[in-house]
Amino acid sequence: MAKQDFYTTLGVARDASADDLKKAYRKLAMQFHPDRNPGDDAAEAKFKEINEAYDVLKDDQKRGAYDRFGHAAFEGGGGGQPGGGFEGGGLGDIFDQMFGDVMGRRGGGARQRSGGDIRTQVEIDLVEAFAGVKSSLRVQTRVACEACNGTGSEGKNATPDTCGTCGGAGKVRAQQGFFLVERTCPTCGGQGRVIRNPCRICRGAATVPRERNLQVAIPAGVEDGTRIRLPGEGESGGAGVAPGDLYVHVAIRPHPLFQRDGANVFCIVPVRMTQASLGGDVEVAAIDGARVRVKLRAGIQTGDQERVRGKGFSVLRSTQRGDMYLQFKVETAQNLTKKQRELLEAFEAEANAKVSPESDGFLAKVKSFFDNLRA
Repeated sequence: MAKQDFYTTLGVARDASADDLKKAYRKLAMQFHPDRNPGDDAAEAKFKEINEAYDVLKDDQKRGAYDRFGHAAFEGGGGGQPGGGFEGGGLGDIFDQMFGDVMGRRGGGARQRSGGDIRTQVEIDLVEAFAGVKSSLRVQTRVACEACNGTGSEGKNATPDTCGTCGGAGKVRAQQGFFLVERTCPTCGGQGRVIRNPCRICRGAATVPRERNLQVAIPAGVEDGTRIRLPGEGESGGAGVAPGDLYVHVAIRPHPLFQRDGANVFCIVPVRMTQASLGGDVEVAAIDGARVRVKLRAGIQTGDQERVRGKGFSVLRSTQRGDMYLQFKVETAQNLTKKQRELLEAFEAEANAKVSPESDGFLAKVKSFFDNLRA
């Protein structure tokens, strides 16, 4: 079955911006994450497709290669025959030489083999993002087969044979007109070795599936969408092959009190209309757990702000901190008792333009507007 176009996988146009790609990825990753869909193989497969697509399209060089050559730009294997055009590994090998380590391979020579990388996502709340946290992960991976010590050959002391076609290099060269093209070895599939007697447990793969529980240290000040790399915590490639890496994408849940903008934190603070009129003190919480007392000036209006220095987020890998901004929202009284209504009516009877200058000013403008229409 043909692999789906990466843009289609993420549901974006081919000219989508980096921000559009990021937003589409986050939305889909949250929807299909295995932790939210336990036991759903289809969701897990979709999650892997989403991560694969985003990993390519978020990188400008990889995206450029993909836009020109599609999936063929990243196909390192293949069973094409020598001298048979650019199918199978040929195009991928040409890209090895053009882009070097961009696609995780060294240009020229034998292939740099390693186990597969794993991508997963962890959700934390805003307070954890502020303070940093150690988060537990459960990942599906592959580990070295114990039955064959990760060799893929039957018996713990057995070893694979060096491939006679490529001499262990994993690649062969073929003449293409005026060009000498390096391609993946069709005999060993780029492994550089041939297993004559496959292990009955792993069937020659040298690895077996396994679920692992890991912990990842998420640093203080981390931002939503940050990717953390854990070297060597990916899939095993078997004996003599370096393991892949684990990439953890951090998603931050919305907080009921605080909203973040870079290193600054915003908090909406409702105040009673009497409190807004008379002034006074109000106590709020800061993201670091401290209690902050702020003095309200008399006559504060909805939309007014108060800045509390040094009570925002820590700047990643820095001792600096942002600020907290309190945004005030004056709350109109509701569900009045009879006495409260009488008091307000008495207050309204005594009110004048000095008490509510904006309201009276607005009414004066309305009156002037109608007077001009009649003139």
